[in-house]
Amino acid sequence: MTYVVTESCIRCKYMDCVEVCPVDCFYVGENMLVIHPDECIDCGVCEPECPAEAIVPDSDDRAAAWGELNRQYAGTWPNITRKGEPPDDADVWKGKEDKAKLFSPEPGTA
Repeated sequence: MTYVVTESCIRCKYMDCVEVCPVDCFYVGENMLVIHPDECIDCGVCEPECPAEAIVPDSDDRAAAWGELNRQYAGTWPNITRKGEPPDDADVWKGKEDKAKLFSPEPGTA
């Protein structure tokens, strides 16, 4: 089992999860984070840290559509090891549904 970042992260990108990850398996895009499934050790410490509740185990139904996206972009986006500043409007986007259409494939800044 591994953990997956889902669409709830899009436009929120709080990054609290990055600080607690013992293996630095988070990668940063323009408007969301992803977890590299081959680096994740399944410890689960990131899941409760996410204010947007965007991180789920890959066994969760919500992970199905996002597992491959996490793998793909973890291979191209920069690794992030320290929490940065979330977007100014993160709280506005928290809890909104159907954010998949807002996904940006562009890399973020670590």
